[in-house]
Amino acid sequence: MNIAKPDEDPPPGPFTRADEAEDGLFYVSPRKVVHLEPGAIEVLRNLYARLIAPGGDVLDLMSSWRSHLPEGLGHVTGLGLNDEEMRENPQLGGHVLQDLNRSPLLPFPDAAFDAVVCSVSVQYLIHPDVVFGEVHRVLKPGAPVIVSFSNRCFPTKAVAAWLGADDDGHRLLVRGYLEQASLIDIVDEQVVTPDDPLFVVAGRRPG
Repeated sequence: MNIAKPDEDPPPGPFTRADEAEDGLFYVSPRKVVHLEPGAIEVLRNLYARLIAPGGDVLDLMSSWRSHLPEGLGHVTGLGLNDEEMRENPQLGGHVLQDLNRSPLLPFPDAAFDAVVCSVSVQYLIHPDVVFGEVHRVLKPGAPVIVSFSNRCFPTKAVAAWLGADDDGHRLLVRGYLEQASLIDIVDEQVVTPDDPLFVVAGRRPG
């Protein structure tokens, strides 16, 4: 057992962050950047096209100014922190401003969506158990949730569990989030791209 000496700080909890200020302050100015290179974006777009049926309602969780979704999916709702970013996202049919680290309950009815995606943002969640429990609730039976991430992040806002893990550890962490939320038939893989590493963990609500 590792016991901190009296003059040592205790180790950080798994969901603590270097910058514990409200996320709304961090994102008050638009950050119009993409966190993946073009080749990885195209691979992710093609993966979405395979896993999400066209014509449905999609929730883009922790959304920003680009969603990397294929055309023709249907109605896409973004939920994120910066109004200007989401207004400039050409794929969103509507959006909701919400800080999931302050208010992790999703403002949508049960079984409202045909798919939920979360792209390169899962590392910032401090209440992933609640958020993915809510994802389970708002998905229609049989509908998928697709979580993608690379090896990039804003390190002061990523949780300690993420920063302390390697790529395989990140995959195990996200897989655990989905399993805890009873999102089943989990696919966990590294996707080959021309540039960035890309990892995808996907599951579905039982149906």
